[in-house]
Amino acid sequence: MASKGYQAPEKVSASELRIGIVCSQWNEAITSKLLEGARTTLENAGGTILPEHIIQVPGSFELPMGARILLGRDKFDAIVCLGCLIKGDTEHDTYIAQAVAQGLTMLSLQSNTPCLFGVITALTMDQAIARAGGEHGNKGSEAVSSAIQMALLKKTQPKSKPTIGFKSPLGD
Repeated sequence: MASKGYQAPEKVSASELRIGIVCSQWNEAITSKLLEGARTTLENAGGTILPEHIIQVPGSFELPMGARILLGRDKFDAIVCLGCLIKGDTEHDTYIAQAVAQGLTMLSLQSNTPCLFGVITALTMDQAIARAGGEHGNKGSEAVSSAIQMALLKKTQPKSKPTIGFKSPLGD
């Protein structure tokens, strides 16, 4: 059976969550639609987004640093990073996408706060449009839905000191 794509859970509540959003200004015609989808999804789940919980950065490459700035400003349950990379004549889009994905992964693990990759990576502007509220949904909306799920998952887990790698034989 073919996958129908991402299916958000029926009922999730973001009423008790603080979600931050970092949005790239590059490809603003697309990223503004991602931001709109993200806001709508958060509000439909009972969440609110304050203006100071949204920051804009010049491009997708700056998304991890934008997330770090937000994390330094306030306590968030999750950060959603929105951007759009469209293939050009060079490999720049691949390098940027890899750097952003790695940066957000490292930041998530180091901060113990989910930092979501809501970046469209498309070959053409038409593909980007289709993923920013068109026939393939809205990746901003999907990223916020994932952020809500991850934040709720984190809240339901017992508190523990996060570790990466092997546990110390000394018990710390």
